[in-house]
Amino acid sequence: MQIYGFNKTTLLDYPEHIAATVFTGGCNFRCPFCHNGELVLDPARQPSVAEEEVLYYLKKRQGILQGVCVTGGEPTLQRDLRAFLQKIKELEYPIKLDTNGYRPDVLKSLCEQGLVDYVAMDIKTCKERYPLLAGIPSIQMEPIEESVDYLKSCHIPYEFRTTVVKELHSADDFQKIGPWISGCPNYYLQNFVDSGNVLEDGFSGCTKEELLAFLEIVKPFVGQAAIRGIDY
Repeated sequence: MQIYGFNKTTLLDYPEHIAATVFTGGCNFRCPFCHNGELVLDPARQPSVAEEEVLYYLKKRQGILQGVCVTGGEPTLQRDLRAFLQKIKELEYPIKLDTNGYRPDVLKSLCEQGLVDYVAMDIKTCKERYPLLAGIPSIQMEPIEESVDYLKSCHIPYEFRTTVVKELHSADDFQKIGPWISGCPNYYLQNFVDSGNVLEDGFSGCTKEELLAFLEIVKPFVGQAAIRGIDY
């Protein structure tokens, strides 16, 4: 398992859980606003964390930590992901998986094997504009649509979320996203923040008023809609 970051305690990454977060390297997208640029483009040059070190810490913190979030990059690209999640499960931790949804076969397999307890899937934008925001001109929408449909029909708790970039998103995008994800229980907007490690320069976040306006567009289609990281 290729691990390139380990946050030992977080209150943000796994809803209602005190959790640890594991960062994997590599991604099948090239989102220009990605804040983990080095993990996406050149993970092998980043400091790695031994799987054994992570598991040892998780074992030591049993009864204190309440879950583990596995994120990236894109975790479903990891060949050893299933085995790694199984080891975490043996320590009796709930697991949250972050994914872009482009490998629905892996997502389904992990969920059906009982290795994932919560899924957070990115919705980059409306279907028509996915090639631009995913940074893949030849992207196929069928895998993403398959993952969306699977999560909407399976028993695994999940959320959809969109990182909002002032230069890349408009009200029209959210007017199309709403009907697409209709029926999902939880949808979150996350304002873009320049981490200093973004794939492309020139992006900025939206104002609170702009985010709230986007939120109102989607609210009628979902169970709960909220903005993460902003008090309102």
